[in-house]
Amino acid sequence: MVTNIVVIAIQVGILILLVSLASKIVDIVFKLVGTYILRNNKRCISHYHRRIGLFILISGACSCLALIIVNGYIFYQGKDVLTFQLSILRTVPQAFWISTGFALLKCLMLALIVKLLQPTIFNIIKKIKLTAKNLDKIQGNDQSIDRFFDFLGKVVSTGIWLGAAVLYTRFLRLPVVVTNVFYWILTTFLTIGFGLLVVRATPILVDTLDELVLQYKDTDNPLRFYEKFRHLIPLCKRCLELTVYVTTVSIIAQYTQFVSWLPDYTYKAIGLIGLYFFSHLLIELANVVIDEFTRRSYGLTETQKQRRLTIAPLLKNASKYFIYFGALISSLNILEIDPTPILAGAGILGIAIGFGVKSLVEDIVSGFLILFENYYLVGDYIQAGRIEERPIEGFVEAIELRTTQVRHPDGQLQLIRNGEIGSVVNYSKQYIYAMVNIPLAYKTDLDSTYATLEKVGHQLHADYSDIVLEPTQIDGIESLEKSLILIRTITKVKPGKHLYIQRLLRKKLKDAFDQLNIELSNYEPETNPAE
Repeated sequence: MVTNIVVIAIQVGILILLVSLASKIVDIVFKLVGTYILRNNKRCISHYHRRIGLFILISGACSCLALIIVNGYIFYQGKDVLTFQLSILRTVPQAFWISTGFALLKCLMLALIVKLLQPTIFNIIKKIKLTAKNLDKIQGNDQSIDRFFDFLGKVVSTGIWLGAAVLYTRFLRLPVVVTNVFYWILTTFLTIGFGLLVVRATPILVDTLDELVLQYKDTDNPLRFYEKFRHLIPLCKRCLELTVYVTTVSIIAQYTQFVSWLPDYTYKAIGLIGLYFFSHLLIELANVVIDEFTRRSYGLTETQKQRRLTIAPLLKNASKYFIYFGALISSLNILEIDPTPILAGAGILGIAIGFGVKSLVEDIVSGFLILFENYYLVGDYIQAGRIEERPIEGFVEAIELRTTQVRHPDGQLQLIRNGEIGSVVNYSKQYIYAMVNIPLAYKTDLDSTYATLEKVGHQLHADYSDIVLEPTQIDGIESLEKSLILIRTITKVKPGKHLYIQRLLRKKLKDAFDQLNIELSNYEPETNPAE
């Protein structure tokens, strides 16, 4: 009787141990999934973890209860439990037990090999990590390298154990469906792990380039272009993550009957993701090439430099639209859609829209005429608009296909449609006159005043010879008012410098008149600069 109770207790204990082992394996699997795969769905993971754990617990309890009932019934019939179970086991062929024993021995040996190899693998990864940290002699990327190789160690360790699990199913000659499930788990894990390793390598690249750019930013090293592409790093990371997710879904779908058609669209989805990223990359590359073309102005005249600055934004916009158009056609080809009928329909639709939106066509045509006929360039000081309306005045900041941006001297940015430019006065062609009117009292000695004006004008030319082309000229008396005499002076300066020289000349004249006690009138009429 005691022997039967001990046998039943041992068998129940073994069953409890197996249930505990299964529960531990489930805990490890869900921890890996929550840490490396579905980090943003921890609530859902926790829900399914609890449900599967409860299922294992109930199944183990039912199995223990069934084992106790069956063995109790055998014991109630007066039979020896151990003898009865051994008699059943003797009916099983001896070859089965031998093959099972060898299979268990193989499993045990494989587990020991994996366990012994793991420290060696971790040491190798650690040495590679140290070599990578010391190779570039950059400390700014050490933390990202540590995180990458720590994650690599976890992926390698888990992948080896999952691979061993696949071999266990073959050693034990379990049903093919069990082997396929474990193989699917291994493939999915390695795919996700490799993808996340690529994603985690991005911070290493960013940190390394950041440090290198700080070292070579003041030279002509190609690394100086990195800043122009740095904002694409988050986009690259998102595209890599999407590629990993799409690939994972494809692998899962291969073993799922009702969604087995999904892998046929995997390459299309990955192609569209890659096309989206490389389109943005090509746009930035085109912008860099255009900027470099604009920056290299050695041996060019000022007018040629201005033309480059003017055409650069148009070239950037044109290249961007061209790349977008090419990406659209490529995406249609990836989706196996013939773009020819769509292009034909778009052409007809474009003609219809062109006739319907007359102002748009007029603005674009006017923009091209402004550039080709050289009405004005970026940096020119212009006055534009229709005569009956208040003209727009200021420095040209940008010429686009539809509009021209003009910055007023007071700071306001003015936008005018190219089709509504009207008459244009360009103050930046070759030279411009800085005109200053000087109001004098009637009792002022004009001869001494003219001498002072000439002296100040020559001094201004000597001090600012880089922008003042000629000394100030005295045109003479412009008008005789009731309370003042208005003297007009003009100074020939470089384009766009007239406002600065006007203010500077007024200050110098004020200082000179104060020293000579030349009296100025308290009234000066408003004037506009003229060529």
